[in-house]
Amino acid sequence: MDELRTRRVSETMREELSELIRFESSDPRLAEVDVTEVIVASDLRRADVLVSLPPGEAARQAALEGLEHARGYLKRQLAQRIDVHRMPELRFVPDSETSGAPLGRLLRRIRRGRPREDAPGKPE
Repeated sequence: MDELRTRRVSETMREELSELIRFESSDPRLAEVDVTEVIVASDLRRADVLVSLPPGEAARQAALEGLEHARGYLKRQLAQRIDVHRMPELRFVPDSETSGAPLGRLLRRIRRGRPREDAPGKPE
């Protein structure tokens, strides 16, 4: 699969997983979990889901257990929402760089070169 399609699938998965975890999950262990990035393998067999976890070791462990418990549900919901030939296996990875820090997420987006919609010099 080409790089552009892989990036689009990754971003779509990030948006959908964020919505599923934040708004459609009733598990209290996932209340402070935020999806920071999804890295999809080029063959779509695996997706590493980087997640920001709540502070405190016990809360972090409970959040990871909640994500593992919800893995099947999340994968099923993604398969219904995203049109891909094969839905990748989800692997949840704590994102230590941005855990608990929205500023870190913004800095990561800047490093990836995401332009803003109202960026100067953008043709109208």
